[in-house]
Amino acid sequence: MNHNKNRQNPSPPPAPRANHRQASHQVRIIGGLWKRTPLTVISADGLRPTPDRVRETVFNWLHHLHNGQWNNISCLDMFAGSGALGFEAASRGASQVTMFEAFPPAYKQLEQTKQKLRAEQVHLLRGDALLLVKNLLVKQQKFDLIFLDPPFNLGFLEKILPLCTDLLTPTGILYVESEQALMLDSVPATAACEPTWRILRQDKAGSVYFHLLQRNTESGEAV
Repeated sequence: MNHNKNRQNPSPPPAPRANHRQASHQVRIIGGLWKRTPLTVISADGLRPTPDRVRETVFNWLHHLHNGQWNNISCLDMFAGSGALGFEAASRGASQVTMFEAFPPAYKQLEQTKQKLRAEQVHLLRGDALLLVKNLLVKQQKFDLIFLDPPFNLGFLEKILPLCTDLLTPTGILYVESEQALMLDSVPATAACEPTWRILRQDKAGSVYFHLLQRNTESGEAV
């Protein structure tokens, strides 16, 4: 009996487990001044960059609604992450883009991207989105376009969406990504949408629903 059999034929050591939190990948700016510029996406829980094809669709919608005129548009990107939405707007000529980000590595990446692009119109704020929004409300600051793409299933949409009515200009547009379709004609699936909103455009890609909303006005006129 060969007592050394296990020594002579040892099992291979287990492969090291990948550290997914340190891994990263890239998305690209779709159009404008910085077209095709790669943006690094830090891998972290809840950080879910808007896919290139969804951004292409959304910015085609926005381009049409604004008649291609971006130079007078001020934007707010509440959960910036990679900055894909905010930098896309800046690339196309938005006059001012404010980005919120709470996760330190993602915020650092935003700073590096801003410096690389020399994006002076981009203003970065680090901290909790809900608190930063409340600070903007105190200052009575208004935006023509707001990107609201929060982590799913954490209740951010229900808390922040009602506050956006006072952050938008009268004809401002709100972009929303969510895990369920927003339904304004009945009880909304997310229990988040107010009757003051109406849907301008909406679509679905995979498990993500995306929408353009605008506040209802007495005249009912859109952009």
